[in-house]
This record gives sequence, C-alpha cells and structure tokens, in this order.
Amino acid sequence: MKTLNKEMQSAITPSMAIKILEEGNKRFMNNLKANRNLLEQANETSDGQHPFAVILSCIDSRTSAELIFDQGLGDVFSVRIAGNIINEDILGSMEFACKVAGSKVIVVLGHSKCGAIKGACDHVEMGNLTALLSKIQPAVYDEKSVTENRNSSNAEFVEKVASINVKRTVDAIMERSPILKEMIQNGEIGIIGGMHNIADGEVTFFAPNQKAY
Repeated sequence: MKTLNKEMQSAITPSMAIKILEEGNKRFMNNLKANRNLLEQANETSDGQHPFAVILSCIDSRTSAELIFDQGLGDVFSVRIAGNIINEDILGSMEFACKVAGSKVIVVLGHSKCGAIKGACDHVEMGNLTALLSKIQPAVYDEKSVTENRNSSNAEFVEKVASINVKRTVDAIMERSPILKEMIQNGEIGIIGGMHNIADGEVTFFAPNQKAY
C-alpha cells in the first residue's frame, strides 16, 4: 500500500474517500490487512502529510479509526473524544484538516454500547464529565420513540440515542463552521455519519444529509 502524497490525495473525491474507508472496514471485519510498511510510511511522511479523511470518533479503546478502517500512517486525521462530540477546538482541527491539509471527507463515527451515551442517558453528573455529557443530552431528548426505561439499562434506547447524537454532530459541524459548510456545498469535501458495531467491527454509514430526527 503506497504512502499518500499530495498528487494522490488531490485525485481522491469525497465519494472515493468513503469507498476507501468502506473497503478498509471490510478487510478489518475479515481479519485482513493491506500490505504496508509502517516504518517506511513514517519515513515517507516525515516531511509532510496528506491524509484523505478526518474521522471524529470516541475515545473508546475498541474504536481506533486506523484499525477498524485498516489505514496506515499519513492516511487519516483521527480526532477522538468521549461521545464523539464537537467543540471549537475540534471544529478548528477539522478546518485545518480540510482547508489547509486537503482531506476530502469528514466522518463522524459513533459506536454501540458507548459509555458516554449511557452516561448521558442516565443524566450522570461528575466533575468535568458533567459538561461533556451535557453536549449529548439533546440527543437523549430528541429520541422520542422509546417511552419506558429511558436509561442505560435499555439497550435499544442507548443505540437510538447514539445514532441521533452522530447525526446531530454532523448537523452541528455544518451549522458552526462556515468554512466547512462552504467546502461541502461546493463539493470539495464530503461529510457523513456512521455507527461502528464493536461486536463484529462493522461500520454502517448513514445516508448523506440524513437529519438527526
């Protein structure tokens, strides 16, 4: 697998970028890996990097983007925070990744059995975690199909809230970053949400422009 350079990155379209991630995830699910020399990639990217995607995912130890999408050094920008939420720093990082460094797609990736989502469902308050979970609370309230046991003991409720949270984050990126919104509208980059099943490794992408609720 060749190390990405500027020319190769420029030739990738947003839809191609998603396809590359889908193919990498299939390899992961089948316990396969693309043939790459990571030490060689480290050397070849020492003077510059040209990642094709920026992936916002959770800090969960089972959800490493490079692993579940079978990507190497220099392939993706990985942003990780509990509950895959956004703030100004993350938005700024995404703007750098796309506007400055040339990435072609933004992926917001939630996952099954997410501890941060469970905490939000249970309205947990604990130190600095309180402020983080408050950013997930709107997804909890937006989920209206489940009327009983609206807490972490209800697996169906947790997964529905997790999906809504991803979609809300995609919407929020568009709303809060004029730079990224313009790039998306111009077709320079794409944005998509998805869910990662930690049991079998499969990533399911949502339909583009799918609203949160």
